[in-house]
Amino acid sequence: MMCGNEVANRPIQAMATRFIDPLVRLCGASVVIVPAIPEAVDTVMMADMLDGLLLTGGRSHVAPAQYGDGATLAPSACDPQRDSVALALAGRMIDRGKTVFGICRGMQEINVLFGGSLTCLGGLPRHHRGSWDSDYESLFDHHHAVDLMAGGVLAGRSTQRRVQVNSVHQQGVDRLGYGLVVEARDAEDGLIEAFRAPGCDADVLAVQWHPEWDIATCGVAQGFFSLMGESVRGHA
Repeated sequence: MMCGNEVANRPIQAMATRFIDPLVRLCGASVVIVPAIPEAVDTVMMADMLDGLLLTGGRSHVAPAQYGDGATLAPSACDPQRDSVALALAGRMIDRGKTVFGICRGMQEINVLFGGSLTCLGGLPRHHRGSWDSDYESLFDHHHAVDLMAGGVLAGRSTQRRVQVNSVHQQGVDRLGYGLVVEARDAEDGLIEAFRAPGCDADVLAVQWHPEWDIATCGVAQGFFSLMGESVRGHA
């Protein structure tokens, strides 16, 4: 899933290439990149065509109006076109019983889609450090502990119940969406770090951290993409 951005004051569509490699290697997927341009995406046709959807992370926030919050964020902090395409496409995929996984912003979108709300964390060091203008190694090298919930699908792919994950976000789950079940929480403040949707026909799983960044060293990150691959292959 792409995001709107600007280069030299001109609008572009962008997505970090690091999301693609684990989809190919661990999911065995042929990747289709969806632009965040509502008039360019027929979400009905796209939902029929795709076997699964990964809502990737992005620099922007989900607009508060999407979850009924009257708060105002700077226009540069939001991407309303991404909100529009992501929420519509994910909803149609889930209606068809197809796989939808989310990472960071993608997790926040899924929570909103299920009627949940978000909170801005104010750039707390535990959740976000540095700037998007910094080098990625510094940005993503900030790790903290999360606890995997017993009986969860992520816990089933890990030999440990407490794992270290990275953290690069300033929004988080406030009210959990209807029917969603917590898969992981921040070990210090209890913030929801992962959830799934067991009550629908689709496989829906999302994490707040960036498993694509730690894919070479983190077992739970590998488990996230392996679970997605198994689910998508079931629809192929």
